[in-house]
Amino acid sequence: MPQSHQYDVLIIGSGAAGLAVALNLPAHLKVAVISKGELSSGSTLWAQGGIAAVLDSEDSVEAHIQDTLNAGADLCHEDAVRFTVEHSRESIEWLIEKGVAFTRDAEQNYHLTREGGHSRRRIIHAADATGQAVSHTLSDQVRNCPNVDVMEGRVAVDLITNRKLSLPGNRCVGAYVLNLADSHVDLFSARFVVIATGGASKAYRYTSNPDGASGDGIAMAWRAGCRVANMEFNQFHPTCLYHPHAKSFLITEAVRGEGGRLLLPDGSSFMERFDPRGELAPRDIVARAIDHEMKRLGADHLYLDISHKPASFIQTHFPTIYEKCMDFGVDMTREPIPVVPAAHYTCGGVITDNRARSDVNQLYVVGEAAFTGLHGANRMASNSLLECLVYGRAAAEDIARQDADIPPPPSAPAWDESQVRDSDEDVVISHNWDELRHFMWDYVGIVRTTKRLQRAKHRVDLLFREIGDFYSNYRVSNDLLELRNLVTISDLIICSALQRRESRGLHYTLDFPGLQHEARDTILTPTTFRSIAP
Repeated sequence: MPQSHQYDVLIIGSGAAGLAVALNLPAHLKVAVISKGELSSGSTLWAQGGIAAVLDSEDSVEAHIQDTLNAGADLCHEDAVRFTVEHSRESIEWLIEKGVAFTRDAEQNYHLTREGGHSRRRIIHAADATGQAVSHTLSDQVRNCPNVDVMEGRVAVDLITNRKLSLPGNRCVGAYVLNLADSHVDLFSARFVVIATGGASKAYRYTSNPDGASGDGIAMAWRAGCRVANMEFNQFHPTCLYHPHAKSFLITEAVRGEGGRLLLPDGSSFMERFDPRGELAPRDIVARAIDHEMKRLGADHLYLDISHKPASFIQTHFPTIYEKCMDFGVDMTREPIPVVPAAHYTCGGVITDNRARSDVNQLYVVGEAAFTGLHGANRMASNSLLECLVYGRAAAEDIARQDADIPPPPSAPAWDESQVRDSDEDVVISHNWDELRHFMWDYVGIVRTTKRLQRAKHRVDLLFREIGDFYSNYRVSNDLLELRNLVTISDLIICSALQRRESRGLHYTLDFPGLQHEARDTILTPTTFRSIAP
């Protein structure tokens, strides 16, 4: 039978952002962390490169800020950039205190690498598996917190707000959550709710993200009345391993940072024709250059070569990538790696302030699901995990600050399953999922046109009607919920892209190749935007 749960804080998502919130909350608060899969199964686990922070005496806060502003194509919010960078060192020190074992050099100093867009070496890392080190360490810490209940195999369906309960005020008071073990939807009431669900790159056919990156938190917050911003800026990682069985395994930007060269099939280099920084240009420039050359040549992939470096260097700095490539018959110490771009990071999201607060009271959004203003039109490498830590800790501090003033949530009804039945047409879900990801890749990808976007808009409207009917009549499942959310996300991406009549950062359209005189965010508001959610 469905169950009801009561908590002080409900955290939806278990990546670095969500766990940072949980670990920084006061010990007297009763906290629930819900995760789609295992606790450490989110996108954090797959982050390879590292975390950007000002740690070297030759680096400075101002240099990190300027690099971020430059990469963001004049759309970064300088206050958010400064807030994030100024809290970078203490966030890294907090991770070290928790037990994250970052890589050290021969003198036992922390080894710092450099990635695209950075003018200094400031990426602290744990070999080439930083996300794994962070995720496992924080997961172990959370499991040992007596005030935190970890609930795996749970998928949030929708947020509960005063408005949905026909009560006065603009407050989030919990969420309905599907238990994958028994297929029932449970009620979670909470005084504070934190969305930490990650991004929405699963809207695209090729992605470096795990299967759960379906934009759940952004879609739920939108349905609850939150504004979203800059959803058109989808970062495509330039270099994912090209192999039919690799599922777009990410080849970290640090390979290029350590001297890796991008090559055409004939072995010639090409990045110098697109940007004087070559392989160290920001990701949007590199991804477009690869996409251009692939289309020009009719090639399925290009190559990334670091075989000119000593084999011992490669195996020491990139052990995970080396082993994965060897699994697929590619020896990166002797030959170039076949690579292709893939959807990687959602730069837009739910609008929040520097305390991670959204438009709905007591609803916080942290990590990739949030729009803080840090990334602008293009996320600079390794600023993402830093954002998770800084804003996760800021959210926890704000919750602690408000703790005594926020009363228990009002009563909410249990999830009503009386009017639905089990589906006997799951093929509809799989077909629509496949169609959505294909047309998003073809029409709303690295290079766009108005006609392509309009075609995508027509198709997403048709899918909305089908999925709305399906959602209203059948029991919810993980696949149905993710598809419902991805259709919402895709519509937000398309509508945002249609509004931006210029090419800036990650949004590149052949119809408007130049820049507008003034850089502006694309903000969509549920109350004025046509309601499209099923």
